[in-house]
Amino acid sequence: MSTIDIVIIISTLFVFPLNITNLYTFIGYSVFSWLLIAVRTGYYSIQRQADVSRLIKLIFIQMGFYTLFLYAFIGFFKQPGVNRLCLAFYLLTCFGLVFTFKIVTYILLSKYRAILKGNIRNVVAIGENTKMNHLLKIFKTRTDLGYAVKKQFNTKSDSFSLESCFSYIIEHKIDKIYFSESVLSNGEINKLINFADNNLRELKFIPDSKDIFSKKLKYEHYDFIPVLSLREIPLDEPVNLFIKRVFDIVFSALVIILVLSWLTPIIAILIKLESKGPVFFKQERSGFSRSVFGCYKFRSMTVNKNAHLKQASKNDTRITRVGKFIRKTSIDELPQFVNVFFGDMSVVGPRPHMISHTTMYSKKVDKFMVRHLVKPGITGLAQVSGYRGEIESDKDIINRVRFDIFYVENWSLLMDMKIIIQTLINAVKGEDKAY
Repeated sequence: MSTIDIVIIISTLFVFPLNITNLYTFIGYSVFSWLLIAVRTGYYSIQRQADVSRLIKLIFIQMGFYTLFLYAFIGFFKQPGVNRLCLAFYLLTCFGLVFTFKIVTYILLSKYRAILKGNIRNVVAIGENTKMNHLLKIFKTRTDLGYAVKKQFNTKSDSFSLESCFSYIIEHKIDKIYFSESVLSNGEINKLINFADNNLRELKFIPDSKDIFSKKLKYEHYDFIPVLSLREIPLDEPVNLFIKRVFDIVFSALVIILVLSWLTPIIAILIKLESKGPVFFKQERSGFSRSVFGCYKFRSMTVNKNAHLKQASKNDTRITRVGKFIRKTSIDELPQFVNVFFGDMSVVGPRPHMISHTTMYSKKVDKFMVRHLVKPGITGLAQVSGYRGEIESDKDIINRVRFDIFYVENWSLLMDMKIIIQTLINAVKGEDKAY
């Protein structure tokens, strides 16, 4: 695939009059830059089990750095005569062609494996437990992955032995071996590793029942000592944090200018006509890393002493007629884009709770505070997954935390985009718990 990409970036050069002094130097520089970036980003090492969102993310990263490298060429090689507009068109064309080629190839390979049964990898499983059985079920139902499960060995059987496994693997030309760590002894695991190494078989293991290895671990080296961290947070990386902050500023500024600038006076008049009190409701909520901030909303209730303690519930008598409408359409949340612009919140993130609720749930729900490792958001993964609004049972808050932790550990700009789009769709369709 790298050959096709290089053909694209070279051939497209001749479409636009870039006015490069030494075209061949530029071609060499372009190809070198592309391959260097690809090696660093793992652009060509994506596995068949990776979903399309990871593929799209890699394309954006690859093209983003490639763009920076090409614009750096102008200054480094002193090319003041380069037509920058044509260079921009060249990069957009390259992006379009590379994106199309990559996605089409991904789809065609999936169909090739699922329908024509090509590019298949034969696998065996050693051990039987819930996780292993679930994995094999995925292999059997997701035919697009191209894994053919040939045999599952039951380690509890009297006839089981690693030697019989080895014979079967060699005889049936098995490509990958999956084993459950909890069913083999250390000696058996070492023997299995040696067999895989000596016979060029790929070996994968399923984490044990302690669940510690099922977390998203970060692998580091201190001199020659390997160390595992229990949680890797993408937004701890300065580049990711910068990207998210720029997105937040631009998105919130657009909403403030294009929506709030004219909507606020209309909502203010409607609120004032129906009930006495301020237009905006400010409530202290839990923010990033135990911080506290004032979260803004359009006031949707009559002024009451329980506003900072009691969460809105279905058929809540405190909610006004205007309030019912703006809560149903999520218009009441729009002032929080001001919070986003000034850095207290993000467009997407775990929803912030009242201080009293944070105190209560941090004692009641395991790992509740993990959601505070990133800034809270106007919308979030939990909200678009059906866990917005009133917390009616322990199940609601437990699932909300589960989705929030997944977001914290797996953040990407593409995920943010998907959540925003789903939020808009839900707002138009209406939600049962939007009250």
